[in-house]
Amino acid sequence: MSVLGFHNVSKRFGTTEVLRGVTLELNRHDVVCVIGASGSGKSTLLRCANLLERVDGGDVTLFGQSLLDPRIDENLVRRHIAMVFQSFNLFPHLSVLQNVMLGPVHALKRPTDEVRVDAMALLERIGLATRADEYPERLSGGQQQRVAIVRSLAMQPSLLLLDEVTSALDPTLVGEVLELLRELAHEGTTMLLATHEMGFAREVATTVAYLDEGVVIEAGTPGQMLDAPEHELTRAFLSRVRS
Repeated sequence: MSVLGFHNVSKRFGTTEVLRGVTLELNRHDVVCVIGASGSGKSTLLRCANLLERVDGGDVTLFGQSLLDPRIDENLVRRHIAMVFQSFNLFPHLSVLQNVMLGPVHALKRPTDEVRVDAMALLERIGLATRADEYPERLSGGQQQRVAIVRSLAMQPSLLLLDEVTSALDPTLVGEVLELLRELAHEGTTMLLATHEMGFAREVATTVAYLDEGVVIEAGTPGQMLDAPEHELTRAFLSRVRS
């Protein structure tokens, strides 16, 4: 079943065309890793999926429904799609537990006691239940990013968007975030990731897509894309990131 579809999507900022005819589809349980150099349009693509940016051409669909429909309820869309950014974006004046509970209580209108139980279970999962009452500044970068991910999971989304979620982390902290994402992938969470972690993409992706100057140059299985890419641009990019 199609969860998210980009259909010949274009996006401009002024005179700069950032996305040029992107077509890509995610089905339920897919993990699609979008790779490419900085400035290739990866973040913009994810932001268009979450209506943080509006496309200038083509269409974006969620469960087959166009997100360009003026009648679309943006808040309802964002209940189905959760996004995690490079920066952790945790509220510094709220505790870890309060950060995780905020969305389900206020956006989903779920009972506070019920949400607290679920939030503690999520924090237990990532080994941070004992830090529930602490503030984000007392956590490491890796811990904060894991909290940001489970805060998104607390909304019980149909799709998780992750925008270079390890790029702001010290290399020693990257592994703990990737391990959580591996668990989510193995559990069947539908994810679209902009990433430069090629080893991770090889291990968990169902599809790897190479984006260059706003164009999907090619897409395929991790084996096809990372071991035997067909396009010269893909080969050149992979040789640079591996050197």
